Amino acid sequence: MPFVKRKAASYIRKAHRYLGIFLGIQFLMWTISGMYFSWTDIDEIHGDHFRKNHVHPTTFSNLPGISEVAPQMQINSLQLKDVAGEPYYWVNNEKLVHARSGEQKQEISEDEAVKIAKKHMLDNLKVTRVEKITETGDHHEYRGGPLPAYVISYAGQEKPKAYISAVDGTFKSVRHRDWRWFDFLWMTHTMDYDTRDDFNTSILRAFSLLGLITVLSGFVLWFISSPTMMGVFGKKGKSKKR
Repeated sequence: MPFVKRKAASYIRKAHRYLGIFLGIQFLMWTISGMYFSWTDIDEIHGDHFRKNHVHPTTFSNLPGISEVAPQMQINSLQLKDVAGEPYYWVNNEKLVHARSGEQKQEISEDEAVKIAKKHMLDNLKVTRVEKITETGDHHEYRGGPLPAYVISYAGQEKPKAYISAVDGTFKSVRHRDWRWFDFLWMTHTMDYDTRDDFNTSILRAFSLLGLITVLSGFVLWFISSPTMMGVFGKKGKSKKR
């Protein structure tokens, strides 16, 4: 008599087969995404090859202090910013105040956004479109960034885009074709289909556990199907019977 009953072996084979079919697509996506991550340069994914290697900071001289240009404002934090070649005080992380005139700026203009992008992006890139966005969905490539923002689109097969915060004029990020592939594959790898950042989702845990069961069932199938193992355990079984 075989050391594992034929009915039990059949159940194990069916479980292994159906788990393999069910998990196969996700296993394939894990493999493809892992290969893509290992073969790509993360700096290129960030879009560094579209940006200038060094951005020369603009220097300003003889600027009055914030207490002179905006004496009525209570200051908790202060930063001097270059907004399209003009000096601005970024006050309390919420207001732009011109460092010479004291005029408050609600948002930067479209022309200023293009100038800011030009300062950071390569000179040979051609602007094809400028758009202002006020909201983004969960799957938008600028999700989580400060809004409103300007999107500067450029010509080219990789369809690069630069994102500029309309609130304070900060150059935020570059997005392009390879980044979008990376983002999609990262989503399938982590199985976080909302934020892409959560490694503790229930679906990932469930698939990981089922994957372990699939692998273990494969080892069990090899074990019970091995002529050597069957011979060893079959002999033991016969000796006990005698």
